[in-house]
Amino acid sequence: MAISKIPSAGFQDNVKFRNIIINGDMSIAQRSTSEINVSTGYRTCDRWRISRGAGQITMSQATDAPTGSGFVKSLKFLEASSGANPGASDVNLITQRIEGQNLQYLLKGTSSAKSLTLSFWIKASVTGTYIAHLTDDDNSRFISKAYTVSSANTWEYKTITFPPDTTGAFANDNGRSLDVELYFGAGSNFTSGTLNTTWNSYTAANQAVGQVNALASANDYVQFTGVQLEAGEVASDFEFLPVDVNLQRCQRYYYLHVSGSQDVGVGGYYISSQIFFNITFPNTMRAVPTVVYVSGTNYYKISRNGATDNFNDIAGGGVASLNEINLYNNSQVSGTAGHAGYVRSNNASASIALNSEL
Repeated sequence: MAISKIPSAGFQDNVKFRNIIINGDMSIAQRSTSEINVSTGYRTCDRWRISRGAGQITMSQATDAPTGSGFVKSLKFLEASSGANPGASDVNLITQRIEGQNLQYLLKGTSSAKSLTLSFWIKASVTGTYIAHLTDDDNSRFISKAYTVSSANTWEYKTITFPPDTTGAFANDNGRSLDVELYFGAGSNFTSGTLNTTWNSYTAANQAVGQVNALASANDYVQFTGVQLEAGEVASDFEFLPVDVNLQRCQRYYYLHVSGSQDVGVGGYYISSQIFFNITFPNTMRAVPTVVYVSGTNYYKISRNGATDNFNDIAGGGVASLNEINLYNNSQVSGTAGHAGYVRSNNASASIALNSEL
């Protein structure tokens, strides 16, 4: 449902991180600001995962946002082919996955469980019924709510309240407990039942009943911004955070250490054919991360003792923790054991990142 009130812009007084969603204003995009023909996964704006089942979708951090709202970015999905026609098992949606230890105050699974209110802005070329969906991953429970996009190519503000669930507590750990999903396409496996508007055991057919195909034709699009999930039955003004705070929260899940030609850190030759170098993270990560890097001929180098040794890739991760990781190359370098130097990425396409997404 659309409402006429435009939430006020600006930083909120006494910020308490009431918004469970991270990067709901779509302002942080460490990986990329645009990708064409995306596949399922984390692609552009931080913390937002696309499930792409049909179409050739361009996903981008757009500069279009609702006027007078305080937002300057949005997450956009554009159909670049003749149209996305979901098969029976296909879904097109975005998800934010949330740690259980961040949800304990909701008291889910108790008689004191709290309601949740989801609010966001949406702009789409196709009007009709859309679905917002919550999944309790710890207990295989879910709930869906329908809302309507009334005017094409127009920013509309939506609020949806989900009732409390007195069954099934969220695990108090760093694992995936709650998925917040916004659909823009779904196949018959997810639309052939009766929309489940109360918390219940998972049934796929009841998940997205009525969902319009938002990307049915070439150049159809849908975009979101200002996504907020909070305890209670009323949507409050969006909780704008300083960019450094927002970035730090995103870096718990994904940290881009270098992109392009940049210093990586200090390294050294353990033996003549092997170098090691450490990366220390600016924030503690959710879990021990995996290394994500782009390789290529002479993409990296170590400069030491008046000489430079080029190498193509990172052979793997050594000792790792929530705060640092030791990386190495043991097949493309040749130097003197004990020599130290500066490791640097050496190509505009080179990058090293650490990933601990849910």
